[in-house]
Amino acid sequence: MSKELAPSRTPQSLVEVLESKPIKSRFDALLGKRSAAFVSSILSVARGNQELQSADPHSIVAAAAIAASLDLPIVPSLGQAAIVPYSGKAQFQIMARGFVQLALRSGQYRTMNATPVYEGEVGSYNRLTGDISFNPESRKSDKVIGYAFYFKLMNGYEKCTYMTVEEVRAHGQRYSRSFGNPKGKWQTDFESMALKTVVKRGLSKWGPMSTDPLLQKAVEYDQAAVDESGRPAYIDAVAEPASSPAPKATEAAAKAREKIAPKEKPKDQPAENPAQPAPEPAPAKEEPAYEPGADPLDDEPAGQAEPS
Repeated sequence: MSKELAPSRTPQSLVEVLESKPIKSRFDALLGKRSAAFVSSILSVARGNQELQSADPHSIVAAAAIAASLDLPIVPSLGQAAIVPYSGKAQFQIMARGFVQLALRSGQYRTMNATPVYEGEVGSYNRLTGDISFNPESRKSDKVIGYAFYFKLMNGYEKCTYMTVEEVRAHGQRYSRSFGNPKGKWQTDFESMALKTVVKRGLSKWGPMSTDPLLQKAVEYDQAAVDESGRPAYIDAVAEPASSPAPKATEAAAKAREKIAPKEKPKDQPAENPAQPAPEPAPAKEEPAYEPGADPLDDEPAGQAEPS
């Protein structure tokens, strides 16, 4: 390796990493004139968190770069994105307001809102349709029993996602290894993590993710450190299983179709008389040409399908 390419020494501190020419050029390319203020916020966030101060500075910069690529501030008071320490490294974490910001920028959402739900406010909740009967005037106490997220697209499609406090807590315990950490956000700010959880679930499950690369990236890198190849490494989060049709559900769908169009039972045939010659088969009828939509079971109206 030539002397021009070989670095004289490896930067050790966060300040040294941020002042290196490649890193400065990277943030300048991402944020332009706002890069200096963003770099200053990285240092401010790190200095305000004792665990981040001892974390790998390269992981801090990598996590901050993900936030910068999404154009989300990492200042904690804004509640859009955060740099969170875990096991000696820093990971990027998007918060509820960050998801909302990215969704609104896409131009596909007419409105959305996330809110805690108090005791007495929910009259009924249909788990099949996702419809929730919500009446704030029937509130009985200040006890939070769940969290709800609602959105409506520009094309009129709307969806509500509701999770009880118990469901949110079970989700955190299952998918975050740092859930029990007394200094972690699940313990210090449960409500913000609960709102983030229900918003993320609602958008990633029912929102138009395939046409929104920024939301895709936010979901992919959420709660992840960035490895040397630039890919997410889930050091804290446990990967959630991808949704796929269950075998039993597939079998049930097949049975339902059979009920709609039952197979014809073979009629009882008289015993064949070998003495009589077999009748000549009737001439085959020409099958009509297939036309789209001619399937009697294909009676679903055309329109936007709900994402799985």
